[in-house]
Amino acid sequence: METVAIKDIFKNYSQYDEVALMGWVRSNRDNGSIGFISFTDGSSVNSIQLVYKLNETNNFELAKTIRTGSAIYVEGKVVESKQDGQSFEVKIMDFKLLKQADENYPLQKKEHSPEFLRSMSHLRHRTNKYGAIMRLRSEVSFAIHNFFHQNNFVWLSSPIITSNDAEGAGENFIVDSKTTKDFFGKQASLTVSGQLHAEAYAQGYKRVYTFGPTFRAEKSNTNRHISEFWMVEPEIAFCNLEKLMFLIEEFVKYLLRFVMKNCKDEMSFLNKLSNDTLSNKIINAIEEPFERISYKKAISILRRDQGENKVTFENKDIFFGMDLNSEHEKYLCETVFNKPVFIYDYPAEIKSFYMKLNNDGTTVAACDLLMPGIGEIVGGSQREDDFNKLMKKCNKLNMSTKDIEWYINLRKYGYYNSAGFGLGFERFLMYITNAENVKDVIPFPRSYGSLDF
Repeated sequence: METVAIKDIFKNYSQYDEVALMGWVRSNRDNGSIGFISFTDGSSVNSIQLVYKLNETNNFELAKTIRTGSAIYVEGKVVESKQDGQSFEVKIMDFKLLKQADENYPLQKKEHSPEFLRSMSHLRHRTNKYGAIMRLRSEVSFAIHNFFHQNNFVWLSSPIITSNDAEGAGENFIVDSKTTKDFFGKQASLTVSGQLHAEAYAQGYKRVYTFGPTFRAEKSNTNRHISEFWMVEPEIAFCNLEKLMFLIEEFVKYLLRFVMKNCKDEMSFLNKLSNDTLSNKIINAIEEPFERISYKKAISILRRDQGENKVTFENKDIFFGMDLNSEHEKYLCETVFNKPVFIYDYPAEIKSFYMKLNNDGTTVAACDLLMPGIGEIVGGSQREDDFNKLMKKCNKLNMSTKDIEWYINLRKYGYYNSAGFGLGFERFLMYITNAENVKDVIPFPRSYGSLDF
């Protein structure tokens, strides 16, 4: 008999009579004459209750010995359930024990802490919470590609190994210099961004995007930092900052609408874990227009509210030219506006070399999108399209332009008003799942001092 996915049975269980299932045991208990198995196949946050009875189930005595984590094949009959909280169950007619789990299987039927589960990334997706999070990760990945495909973007597979540091921060991982010296003839590193390559392709396709892993050698162990993470980076030719912020808002709202429509079971489960706050937060972000304020205005609000004792920041030294801390970002979007907030026109000194200088000569056409509960989730800008201004900025920063000469020279070949942004995929997942640590939304996290799997 062909096996059926649990998620399909839950869509309309009444259309099924007899089913074949293949998956894993979450729990197994019996009273000597009747037993109950909580069963999952990974397709749904919901488990199916399997019932086996003495004299009605082949190998009844064997069924009693099946341990949590074991793999089984079941043939059974879908019947109405008399137990509260479930509409149906499967009455086992026959089964096969495919693989018995050891007695020390660590995910028993009890509450496990996030710290404990991070120590076993190879198993934690078998729990309800992390199973839901990782399914959402898969679904949102599909939605990202779908959005750009619908809007005529070309996907660019930007390189993982590069010879440049796109951000100019010097936090890149150097690939073994002994190997690359002979192989490439120059020092190579793991990419921190696909942006520079996307800019090149945008000058031929108008709309392109990259979506892949990026790497930062930042020695940080906060709940928002990991060393290997995924970035969504679209680049649009003939686009300015205002149009870019419009695209960012449309993109984020598209993803939010997608998960609310297509991932109802996962979102309902996570909403219950959040005491019914998660759905309201997302619905508010979908329905309300995002706030837009200048960096100058943001500094003014922070200084005013601190001066009026409405808030006390750990970093009390607030001034024009500072890099906003997470506490400042969260205060603006959670307390002041209670919605996602764009901050734009940042001081040039605290932003990357490639951002376009505004007419005031002190700020750049850049924006960050701040989300309640997370802080910055998107960073974007209009790119500097003037060759001489870009060279002047590079020289001011004492940057070696040898390895990005090709990038700078794009300005000589019809480069006009390009803009783009980067969305931190894991931070977005933190927002839609209420995860408190970025390590909980990526299958196998890599972070400073940790490489366990």
